Amino acid sequence: MLKDSYPYYLASEPVFANQDLCVTNKYTGEVATRVAKADAKVIDKAIAAAQQAQPAMTAMRAYERKAVLDHCIARFTERKDELAKALCIEAGKPINDAQGEVTRLIDTFRIASEESVRIEGEVLNLEISARAKGYQGMTKRVPIGPCSFISPFNFPLNLAAHKVAPAIAAGCTFVLKPASRTPIGALIIGEVLAETALPKGAFSILPCSRDGADLFTSDERLKLLSFTGSPDVGWALKAKAGKKPVVLELGGNAACVVDEDTDLDDAVSRIIVGAFYQSGQSCISVQRILVHQNIYDDFRQKFVAKASELVSGDPANEETFIGPMISESEAKRLEDWIQQARASGATILCGGTRKGALLEATVMENVPEDCNASAQEAFGPLCVLQPFDDFDSALDQVNNSRYGLQAGVFTRDLYKAHQAWDTLDVGGVIIGDVPSWRVDNMPYGGVKDSGLGREGVRYAIEDMTETRLMVIRTP
Repeated sequence: MLKDSYPYYLASEPVFANQDLCVTNKYTGEVATRVAKADAKVIDKAIAAAQQAQPAMTAMRAYERKAVLDHCIARFTERKDELAKALCIEAGKPINDAQGEVTRLIDTFRIASEESVRIEGEVLNLEISARAKGYQGMTKRVPIGPCSFISPFNFPLNLAAHKVAPAIAAGCTFVLKPASRTPIGALIIGEVLAETALPKGAFSILPCSRDGADLFTSDERLKLLSFTGSPDVGWALKAKAGKKPVVLELGGNAACVVDEDTDLDDAVSRIIVGAFYQSGQSCISVQRILVHQNIYDDFRQKFVAKASELVSGDPANEETFIGPMISESEAKRLEDWIQQARASGATILCGGTRKGALLEATVMENVPEDCNASAQEAFGPLCVLQPFDDFDSALDQVNNSRYGLQAGVFTRDLYKAHQAWDTLDVGGVIIGDVPSWRVDNMPYGGVKDSGLGREGVRYAIEDMTETRLMVIRTP
């Protein structure tokens, strides 16, 4: 169960300033707990503390930063049931998905622990011509400085971890704004970090309103902004960020191509998971499914049958696969998209019914390309089927999107796999599986409206450090 109230963390310390933020149980709609809410003055203090703590954070040895991360791994492991139950309540995440996210939280900190002692430079041979005789260069990576992190509601633990853990490994202080709908996971991370030997002021975790969070973006004391969320918000923040580098992990409209040579049963079972796990509220959830016409009818029959069997309801029930969306308004939005597509000639093969924030697993076909259900990011339990007869045209169809995060291709043809890798304008191509697949040490990010830069611990560390050169002249 959740506590009655939670503090925010200002300069490494818990502060029970107020109880202004209500966090609801996303299944029942009832208030589950209350959280202290930060205002602009508190955010300003947090940034000042991060700036003041940066020299001490920089001075920490690699083994000391590793010890901090190892402590987090141990404590998260001890508290894994508590973390999963908190996710289930605050995010409406089915308990099996919640347990999986806790595992990924631990994995991400473990990877960061390993990488913290591998942040290395190189020796450069500068004697490329006679004028450089006697010169040698060396590089090392140094922390970029205080970082600003804004994380989303759909993976409250793991997507916060993908910012916090690399920052600690790299030696950067930070301020984190968790999503106001799902702040509890991040605050539990803060509770654990407060037990460590991080310098005072090295971190702040501050739930706050979007209106009061401008300093997270615009303040010049912050040297990097990492944002995960919607494209419209992300690009607007980049425009306000000034001189600081910006990493954006934004939305998607992930497509999956199923060629005629694939194992049909395997493809169906994987795409069911890819389309509907955690109620489709993932930026790499399978939304568009392109199936070769020679197997289309068989695929549709098997896929719709499995989708129709998915259990929706109380996320605390281990049998539940489809839990509530983050809010009733979001479920209503997606229901409207489904009905708009239907009015434009699309067919609902299963689902489409909403009860409060619960929307059934919905499969559609014959959806016009310009309908929201096909063209925009659904971010819910909806996918659309369409046949293709030519592999090249299927790849073109995948690229016909404003998004480019990841794509999945089911084929046994090595040449087609490489063709997809060469052709698809996305950040990652997953062969033999769904675009929804991610492991936490791989580079992850997109192109076009899906973002800028890459996460994945080692790649995030690169963004959070700068190369510093030393040149030595031997007279």
